[in-house]
Amino acid sequence: MEEKSRAHLIVKGRVQGVFFRAHTQETATRLGLTGWVRNMDDGGVEIMAEGKKPVIEKLVEWCQEGPPSARVLSVHVEWEKPTGEFDYFEITY
Repeated sequence: MEEKSRAHLIVKGRVQGVFFRAHTQETATRLGLTGWVRNMDDGGVEIMAEGKKPVIEKLVEWCQEGPPSARVLSVHVEWEKPTGEFDYFEITY
């Protein structure tokens, strides 16, 4: 069985007011990931995702583009040890 991974992502660009969080939640849930997404005070979006590493990498790839009206400038990813604390993927505030 493949090890679980955890990734902390910071997405910069025009990523607020374009349904980025809702699309991220939908994409992560479809991929079977758990965790959360939230807006940051500086206009970015922060994501914490847990699941199999290749699946998280698909989410990271999706974040490079985001939803149609987003303009993603950068996606910073830090890999961490998974904690297993999440039951599903949610939007937090």
